[in-house]
Amino acid sequence: MRQLGWVLSLLLLPAGLVAQPPVAPPRTVDPPAADQRPANLPEGINRNFVDPDMDIAEWLGRFEIESREVFAARQQVLEACEIRPGDRIADVGAGTGFYSRLFAEHSLPGGWVYAVDISPVFLQHITEQALDDGVTNLTAVLGTSLSVTLPPESVDLVFICDTYHHFEYPPRTLASIRRALKPGGRLVLIDFERIPGVTREFLMNHVRAGKETFRREVLQAGFEFRDEVSIDGFEENYLLRFRKPQAAEASAAQ
Repeated sequence: MRQLGWVLSLLLLPAGLVAQPPVAPPRTVDPPAADQRPANLPEGINRNFVDPDMDIAEWLGRFEIESREVFAARQQVLEACEIRPGDRIADVGAGTGFYSRLFAEHSLPGGWVYAVDISPVFLQHITEQALDDGVTNLTAVLGTSLSVTLPPESVDLVFICDTYHHFEYPPRTLASIRRALKPGGRLVLIDFERIPGVTREFLMNHVRAGKETFRREVLQAGFEFRDEVSIDGFEENYLLRFRKPQAAEASAAQ
């Protein structure tokens, strides 16, 4: 039965988050070529994550290790997210779920976390770990290559860590994130620097674009840029913060 836990959790959204009919995205979220993959996206970049035989122990050894910047600096990253009690948070590309568990703890009382991933194996692990740890305010959500599959205006914060460069259709996924955020909601994006002559070769080949390109894509999706936060220990990573405009601000801008 445990292997079905993450599936069942998809159906256990709180009462206030019953799925609603889809809404059309705002006019500001209509970039060209929304259905096209970026030309320089590495082929098969997500193949390992949708493999039903994926070895979760291997990825725990890669993701939850102090030599990984975003794991070692998790407390500073948590502070940069400015989580408040009662926040509803989407951890997009949740992976093994270590940030999802931190968010669940720090959003109490009243908060809830949606661990979104395209990998059923990751989601099963997240659900099982939450059961083992007694975490009761976390739901695993199966996303797609096009959408985070969350109801409109259902979350206060969307967190994307080392995942944006894996988005196969960035405009479509960003549009779904914008719809899922409440007006004034926050978006935190962590990814890898891509600087010729500085960045190591693996990342140059793996990450399709640099910080300014990713920042521009998020702005084109209708978000406002807040700032870049300096994190001690970040050498290969960066952290950007964005905001979804309030409804009145968005209307005035159209």
